[in-house]
Amino acid sequence: MSDQQTKSGFADVNGAKLYYEIAGAGQAFVMIHAGVADSRQWNSEFAHFASRYQVIRFDMRGYGKSEPVEGEFNILDDLVALLDTLNINTPVLIMGCSMGGGLAIDFALAHPDRTRAIILVGSGPSGLELDAEEPEEQFKKAEEAYLAGNLELAAEIETQIWFDGQERSARQINPAMRKLAYEMNLQALAHDSKKLGKHVRKEGQPAVERLNELSMPVLVIVGLNDIPYLRMAAEYMQAHLATMKKVEIANAAHLPNMDQPEEFQQAVDAFLTDHSL
Repeated sequence: MSDQQTKSGFADVNGAKLYYEIAGAGQAFVMIHAGVADSRQWNSEFAHFASRYQVIRFDMRGYGKSEPVEGEFNILDDLVALLDTLNINTPVLIMGCSMGGGLAIDFALAHPDRTRAIILVGSGPSGLELDAEEPEEQFKKAEEAYLAGNLELAAEIETQIWFDGQERSARQINPAMRKLAYEMNLQALAHDSKKLGKHVRKEGQPAVERLNELSMPVLVIVGLNDIPYLRMAAEYMQAHLATMKKVEIANAAHLPNMDQPEEFQQAVDAFLTDHSL
């Protein structure tokens, strides 16, 4: 896919300027990044799916090229406003990783008429509480480094948690992908350190209590080296969503599309084909 085929820019959204890219034509396919990443997470998928879909990716405010700004905001409101600004009016395929997956669920619940299918990657619904073992010591060290102003160390520790994952070391993964994961996370931490803006969740039932409202097809993809909570979240959704299919990817952690892009894309392709999407 050449640069000439990609439209990019900044959309004025609720007082912020959100960076976006669009390519391809046909069914709209929205890709939402994780909270430790930005839209570059989808480099491979953006190119792969642009041959058959109109793909849209963007940086949420405070990520990538989208600067944080003062004031309260809600990421669901931002997403809806972005799609409206870009004139994406027909029902979309929506794929989100981690925080982006939670946003995809919230969008589908708030706007079922605008959602054809959901692809969740290393995600869980809001309000889901599970008794899962967490890498608490690593989380603590990352927080201490961040508070001390050592963003590089904080980003490295978080890359160990989220990209290296459980029971893997940096030596076992693609160094170029790891470098990108670190750079995206460092950028997010740098934006966060500016202390601009406050995300305010919408009131109402958490998504975990409304899963039965999701009548559209749902695919959940989880890396087997992701943290236990998110592997358990995938199992929970499989048990509570009749429309869901689960795919586990070995030798992959929280951003499995970057670990195993071919296997990831094959899983998404098969899901879309099975549902004639």
